[in-house]
Amino acid sequence: MSRSTVVIAIDGPAASGKSSTAAWVARELGYRHLDSGALYRAETGRRLGITDPRSAEVTAAVSAVAQMPEVRAAVNAELRRAAATENVVVDGRDIGSVVFPEAQLKIFLVADPWERARRRLHQRLERSATDAEIAEETRLLVERDASDATNTLQARDAVLIDTTYLTQEDQVQRIVALAQKV
Repeated sequence: MSRSTVVIAIDGPAASGKSSTAAWVARELGYRHLDSGALYRAETGRRLGITDPRSAEVTAAVSAVAQMPEVRAAVNAELRRAAATENVVVDGRDIGSVVFPEAQLKIFLVADPWERARRRLHQRLERSATDAEIAEETRLLVERDASDATNTLQARDAVLIDTTYLTQEDQVQRIVALAQKV
């Protein structure tokens, strides 16, 4: 399928840095950033009657809501509508394999669960987390990975980037360099 707009799909498990990386890549390229997770969190919050989509209650329930076929269909349709008219960097869990299988560039970010937990807590707490806090967050991420396994699929033609030992700037520059070749 030929596209007149460019789609860069960034996939990966929870807390792999998809959204922050995608937003930075979009800024670097002058593209629009589409955060599928934000759409799922907003819908989860709406269903729970919670106005803060980043609350612990929303985080705990978002996987279940995101697996609802009607919710997935609505979110995917919204993402496709936006990508039909402008260049986008889209992040999520099945963006390159299901939502945009024709994306010109597909990236799959991974990182060690401990590192993902450490980064997530640093962002949430705005301080360094203790080993006990990281261990508990790691446990939660591994559980989340298991529940999201069916929709955290790496597209066959995706570029795998392990960010465990990369700075965010390094991973952004790798993706921007790949995008400039599209």
